[in-house]
Formats: sequence, C-alpha cells, structure tokens
Amino acid sequence: MPRPPKLRWCEGVPARQAFKPVGVPMARLETVNLFLDELEALRLCDVLGLDQDGAGQRMGVSRATVQRLLATGRAKVADALVHGKGIVFTGGDHIRVPPGRHRWGGRRGEGTIGS
Repeated sequence: MPRPPKLRWCEGVPARQAFKPVGVPMARLETVNLFLDELEALRLCDVLGLDQDGAGQRMGVSRATVQRLLATGRAKVADALVHGKGIVFTGGDHIRVPPGRHRWGGRRGEGTIGS
C-alpha cells in the first residue's frame, strides 16, 4: 500500500478554473489537467524566482518533490501551448491553502476549483 501524499501548501490561487486558446469553445478542446501543486511550484520558481529549496520550504515538501512537480507541470503547459489544448486547474485533498483563501475540492486529478 503506497504512503499517502504529504500535505502541500499552495498560496497561489488561479483567477479562473481553466485557461484556453481564444476562439475555440472549451467543449471542443482537448484539455490537460494541471494540478494545483504543480501550478504552485511553477509560480514559486518561475514567477517569483525562488530556488527549489526555497519553494520546497514554502510548500512544506522536499526539493526533490518540487523538482518533480516542476518537470510534470512544465511538460503539461508546453504540451497545451504547442498543441492548442486547454488547461484545467484541478485540486486535491492533499492541498492546504492558508485561511481566507479558496477551498479546493476533489481528489488529485478529479475535482475542480471550489469557492
């Protein structure tokens, strides 16, 4: 039996539930699920410029976990951009959000952003 995932702090709240190419209805698009912990790792490292150790401390996970999240998140974003896919932000029950922020629903890969 695998170990349950460690809780991860995610402070960055996406403004929307999805991101898509202009002019194509979401129903007609192939989509990629970007998990909130992957998005948080991208935000901390690529937007705020933190190193992987610093991002790991902010998220409450190891540097190796941040490295894996960055690799999978970057691959998904690149796939969506190159192939014209939509990106759907999905949550998980292992995500912790600071008080006063949105609450995320569903299990990893299932639910979408709750409010």
